[in-house]
Amino acid sequence: MRGTMGYLAPEWFSGEAITPKADVFSYGMLLIEVMLGRRNREWLEGEADRDELSRACKVVCWCIQEDENDRPTMKQVVQILEGVLDIGVPPVPQFLQRLI
Repeated sequence: MRGTMGYLAPEWFSGEAITPKADVFSYGMLLIEVMLGRRNREWLEGEADRDELSRACKVVCWCIQEDENDRPTMKQVVQILEGVLDIGVPPVPQFLQRLI
């Protein structure tokens, strides 16, 4: 087995075939670290929950809106990440829609 704990895809442990999708899993774990601002080891051990991850994903998508009026302020970003301010599901930015 090659890789770093916390980034290894479940198939490494289940005995399933290892495909390039295992790298996609590892990359996704890295993105979550970037969004949360801390190592995945911390939230894998129970220091983060689904609500926290959901808020982080929503914040990322709101922050990259093309229209600056649709983006939150940094104060709002902090409040959302702290769970003080609720935020809805963001629209998919136009530049990402072109990729779909």
